[in-house]
Amino acid sequence: MYLIVGLGNPEEDYSKTRHNMGFNTINKISEEYKIAVDKKKFKALYGTGEIEGKKIILLKPQTYMNLSGESVQEIMHYYKIPVEELIVIYDDMDVKIGAIKIRKKGGPGTHNGMKSVVNNINSQEFARVRVGIGSPKNKTDLISYVIGAIPQEEIEILDKATTKAKEAVVEIVKNGLDRAMNIFN
Repeated sequence: MYLIVGLGNPEEDYSKTRHNMGFNTINKISEEYKIAVDKKKFKALYGTGEIEGKKIILLKPQTYMNLSGESVQEIMHYYKIPVEELIVIYDDMDVKIGAIKIRKKGGPGTHNGMKSVVNNINSQEFARVRVGIGSPKNKTDLISYVIGAIPQEEIEILDKATTKAKEAVVEIVKNGLDRAMNIFN
């Protein structure tokens, strides 16, 4: 059973920010596969269903970004999900805006949500789909960049990126991580 986690912040104020690319991708998977993400448990909203005949859980932690790992750890423990069946989707400033990158494993980089996941599950050996949000011209303004409103000219670019991220997740579930990396990286 795959656990597919989208990182983001729970309040409506954050819904249209670069930091919510994980939530936006989960919303697209939920819509396409008719999986309601409306159950409340594990400090999260989640839903269960199938993608291409394989059981999955979609998870949107409601802890705020910096504590996302608490939610991930709780649900993995409850359902006994191995790290090999965890996929985390998140925004990444080190990836060109609109691009996505899939990785099999690795450190969390500067992303606080990923730091929390890695620390709470005590592993870096899980798949991640990174949605490129680019980086600000002024490197001292990182927080405003990720949680500020998305400029009109970037909305369509990021919408297409989350669609690509959705397709990448489906490919991972359907045909495996290596094939998805060959197609999308």
